[in-house]
Amino acid sequence: MFKAKLSDRETQVRFARFLTVGATAYAVQVATMKLFLLGAGTNVAFTLSFMCSTSTHYTLNRFWALPSARVDTWRQLREYLGTSAISYVINFSLFRLCLDGLGLGEIWATAIAVPPSTVVVFLLLNYRVFRAGKGKG
Repeated sequence: MFKAKLSDRETQVRFARFLTVGATAYAVQVATMKLFLLGAGTNVAFTLSFMCSTSTHYTLNRFWALPSARVDTWRQLREYLGTSAISYVINFSLFRLCLDGLGLGEIWATAIAVPPSTVVVFLLLNYRVFRAGKGKG
């Protein structure tokens, strides 16, 4: 599964682009979190903002940051959604820990919840979902 090395130039470029996409998706999440908090409860606002962020993340990764030669688009989308589910569990668990355990506000809890899953998500997306190279998935 992880054939390329993290020290490869191509992997480093993909990681830099992935971080750019992540920063953009994070900005979307914070902006939509603030918006959804105006009319929804905390858990609903977090979930809806995560969905907006994930949509941004998928689109930018699929077509720019982690382009791949895979032709099995529907399978790739399912794998991405599975990766997103893993990310959601990590993010939501840390979000609630920051809110309930540390007493932080919603925006700070969101900010702290995002980074821990970044490495896991990058590895799954780069080496599986949006892997570089030729051929079918």
